[in-house]
Amino acid sequence: MKTILVLNMGMKSIRSIIFDEAGNKLASSAIPIVTSLTGETVTQSPAEWWQKVCKVIEETVAEVNHISIDYLTVTASASCLVCVDKNGDELLPCMMVSDKRAKAESDSIKQTAAFLQVKEQTGLEMDPSLLIPKALWVRNHEREVYEKINKFLSPNDFLIMKLSGRYVTDYMNANKWHYDIENLQYPDELLRILGISADLLPEVVTPGTCVGTVTKKAAEETGLTTKTKVVVSTYDAICSFVGSGVLEEGEASDVSGTVTVFRAVSGQKRTLDAGKIQQLPYHEAGIHIIGGSNNLGGGLIEWVKQCYYQNEMLPYELMEKDAGEASLGAGGVIFLPYLLGERTPIWDSNARGVFFGLERMHTRKEMTRAVFESTGFIDLDMLAAIEETGIQISKIRLSGGLARLNLISQIKADITGREIEVLSEFETTATGAAMMALYGQGVYTSLRDAADRFVKVRMIIRPDRQNYEKYQGLYCLYKETYHTLKSLFPKRIALTEKLYSKKRIRIENL
Repeated sequence: MKTILVLNMGMKSIRSIIFDEAGNKLASSAIPIVTSLTGETVTQSPAEWWQKVCKVIEETVAEVNHISIDYLTVTASASCLVCVDKNGDELLPCMMVSDKRAKAESDSIKQTAAFLQVKEQTGLEMDPSLLIPKALWVRNHEREVYEKINKFLSPNDFLIMKLSGRYVTDYMNANKWHYDIENLQYPDELLRILGISADLLPEVVTPGTCVGTVTKKAAEETGLTTKTKVVVSTYDAICSFVGSGVLEEGEASDVSGTVTVFRAVSGQKRTLDAGKIQQLPYHEAGIHIIGGSNNLGGGLIEWVKQCYYQNEMLPYELMEKDAGEASLGAGGVIFLPYLLGERTPIWDSNARGVFFGLERMHTRKEMTRAVFESTGFIDLDMLAAIEETGIQISKIRLSGGLARLNLISQIKADITGREIEVLSEFETTATGAAMMALYGQGVYTSLRDAADRFVKVRMIIRPDRQNYEKYQGLYCLYKETYHTLKSLFPKRIALTEKLYSKKRIRIENL
């Protein structure tokens, strides 16, 4: 019986989980990690990652002391930029996906003729959250650091390098560099024009590729052995999709951890609006994965907890009770959930959170309910963008931390009008990484074979058709509220930059 250790690094924590090939979870360990916010800057420390990776691996390996670990894979957030020197050590804190410092660079890149050609080839817009603008920001603002850079890496790539000694990435992570997955090439001409050396980017390999075994140094630090094979999977959003077991057209998955990842599957390449959603081929599985990720999903609930329930003994139970006691539509309160700006499908880094329609009678119950309902509007936004490609979605598979709140699951069913299948395993990111790695290594003959072992449905929730009709009007107001306020968001940012100093904030739980 083969075993695999999955390192899953999200925005909130680093987790080590060991599975066997039958899909059984043998051991797990998790440690919180710190995110620092200063104005538009959102960073984490790669040195902290590695220190805590060693600890969680050591704990899980000790828990299965007599069992050898055959494979190891890593999955983490995409579009996060790590700069390392020739020794593989970090030169700057990692620029996280929601870091918006590179907005000017992104805007300037959009104006180049070379980018228009790249956009046509990749179907991917330019945005400050992506990697070329971040790298250009480093070149423009940290020139001394830039001169010392040996490689630009994603979090996946950084941890694989620390474990195996190899500087590699997979083609789905590379797509955040506007890598052309169809023609298997980086945008060399665009990089040349921008003055970014393509030699600074990692080698691209196929998901499921073994890049070597754990190095002697890494084995000593983690408790692993040098016999464990290091296998590339891909970034967390795609792994969570694969781990949901969505393999048939007409199905979609919503994985709501810190962010919401909403994607569907197609057996063929689709024509889509690159300004809303993205499309990635998973060549080895013969499918196209269509959809995207936003900036906050479950992170919205953590924010509500910090604002209104911080001193409660059972905060999640109480906020669910409060939201359940508020009326549908939160008594007329609409919440725009853009606390960190937004990615899919509006791609507006200036947008911010808004409570619209507050009255004297409203309490935290209505405000909590409005936030809960916004998670359903997020899904409906993404679902609508996917269906514009011609895919008709009939059911949604739900997992991630938000799936633990039954009221939110029912709200999502009522708002989307789709049947919701709540999965037994909330950690679909980890299971998906395991499935991709083991499939790539020939342990499974197909992803269907892997899904039969890892994926189980715990509960089916059907929409209330009367509630669905009521939510259609509220959704229209939600959309109109954003479009009405859209022009005010940049003005607000310009004003706040003059009024307030940039204060560094440490967040251990988004």
